[in-house]
Amino acid sequence: MEYVAFVFAIFGFMAYFQISALKRKVENLEEQLTKIQGTPASLDRSALTSAIKTYVGQKVRIDLKEDHEDADIVMYGNSKHGSNTILDVDDDWFLVRISSPKGDKTKMIRLASVERISLVKE
Repeated sequence: MEYVAFVFAIFGFMAYFQISALKRKVENLEEQLTKIQGTPASLDRSALTSAIKTYVGQKVRIDLKEDHEDADIVMYGNSKHGSNTILDVDDDWFLVRISSPKGDKTKMIRLASVERISLVKE
């Protein structure tokens, strides 16, 4: 009987070590995915603010939270026919120029409504 308990204990330790190794791999993959996709606001608001400040004057892709969607950004700014350019950044707002085939628009967007922002590769 003691032998069976010992075998189960060994299998339990092996499972624990495999799960902890898998958890570390998943965390590393999440970090790499964040770097590729941009800075998500859900992880760290200060990281999003500092990222937007470094993106001033550059073309970016802006993903807004579902309840804050803006038709101009979705239809033109994040497509191949238009672009979003960050013009200025404040602590709570940022100014963006949305270029489209119809012309340019300038809008202010609240940082709290941004889900993710990333640079556009040209």
